[in-house]
Amino acid sequence: MNVNKLLENKIVLVTGASRGIGEAIAVKLAEQGAHIAFTYLSSDEKARVLEDKLKGLGVKAKAYKSNAGIFAECETLVNDVLKEFGTVDICVNNAGISKDNLLLRLTPEQWDEVIDINLKSVYNMTKQVIRPMMKAKKGSIINMSSIVGIRGNAGQSSYAASKAGIIGFTKSIAHELGSRNIRCNAIAPGFVETDMTHYLKDGEGSRAFLEKIPLGRFGSAEEIANTTLFLASDLSSYITGQVLSVCGGLNI
Repeated sequence: MNVNKLLENKIVLVTGASRGIGEAIAVKLAEQGAHIAFTYLSSDEKARVLEDKLKGLGVKAKAYKSNAGIFAECETLVNDVLKEFGTVDICVNNAGISKDNLLLRLTPEQWDEVIDINLKSVYNMTKQVIRPMMKAKKGSIINMSSIVGIRGNAGQSSYAASKAGIIGFTKSIAHELGSRNIRCNAIAPGFVETDMTHYLKDGEGSRAFLEKIPLGRFGSAEEIANTTLFLASDLSSYITGQVLSVCGGLNI
């Protein structure tokens, strides 16, 4: 039986996709028929493995080594993706880092690095992808924020500021581009099990984190990917400017 896939032949660009949440998103959207262009910075090997995995799902896929925090690299990236794939239907701004430290110890360099990779990258990429989307008069932009951008968290002022900035940016772009049938939404994950957050499960702090979560467990990268699929597809065709908290109830 031939079952229609939610993203059949859609072109998706995902930043920071060689591991963790980004990798889960790339795989989930490919499983639903999307062709995937994705960026990475650290491991050529992991990027090759993911590219092969995506191609094994029967879609076109290509890895691009590109720093989303640098405007010129984003400009080159999107031009290369347009040449290779023809357009960009969906952009998932997922690239992100954390440099956690109490404000007294947080250096200007650490602050700037987090803001550049987490927040400036969203401006850089969105500014580029809206050109083909405006031409097509359709598109979906999905920005990865965080529950920390809503609640704040001690020792994460730079991360929280970057993720809160993404929320304001998302709502503004939804206002600007709604008339062009381009939607812009954000996802605010809670505590999700990835290699970037492994420390949350280690030691005495784990129980304290879990006690704050009504569902009583950490989230998975696949659960964030499922939400991304919803926002990428026509299932959410009347949703824009929203922040979906995928946090097990942590924001209640």
